[in-house]
Amino acid sequence: QVQLVESGGGLVQAGGSLRLSCAASGRSFSTYTMAWFRRAPGNERQFVAAINWSDSKTYNAGSVKGRFTISRDNAKNTVDLQMNSLKPEDTAVYYCAANSNGRDLYITSNHYNYWGQGTQVTVST
Repeated sequence: QVQLVESGGGLVQAGGSLRLSCAASGRSFSTYTMAWFRRAPGNERQFVAAINWSDSKTYNAGSVKGRFTISRDNAKNTVDLQMNSLKPEDTAVYYCAANSNGRDLYITSNHYNYWGQGTQVTVST
C-alpha cells in the first residue's frame, strides 16, 4: 500500500518556475514506477512525466519536454517535478501516481494503482 501527498503548487507568472514534490509512504515506494499527471478544467487527465525504479529511466510528454524534469529520492521517499519556463497552458491540478511495476514507464492513467489528492498550479500571463 502506498499513500501519496503532493505539495509545491501555487501561482506563478509565465516564464517562471515551480517545483512540485510528492511524498510517499509505504515500504515498497522505492520499487515503484512514479509519474505526474495533470488535469486542466474541462479536460481529461494528461500524462506529464514518469520515472522507473530499475534504472531511473524517465519519459516526458512532448508538451513539457525540455522544460520539466522528474526525479526521485528513494531514501527520502519523494518524487519531484521541476517545472521551468511555465506557460499559461500548464495551468492544471497536478497529480502524483504510482505503479507497482518498477521497470516499465506507463503514460496512461489506468496503469497506475495509487494517486495523490492533487496540487493546483496556476500560470498567469
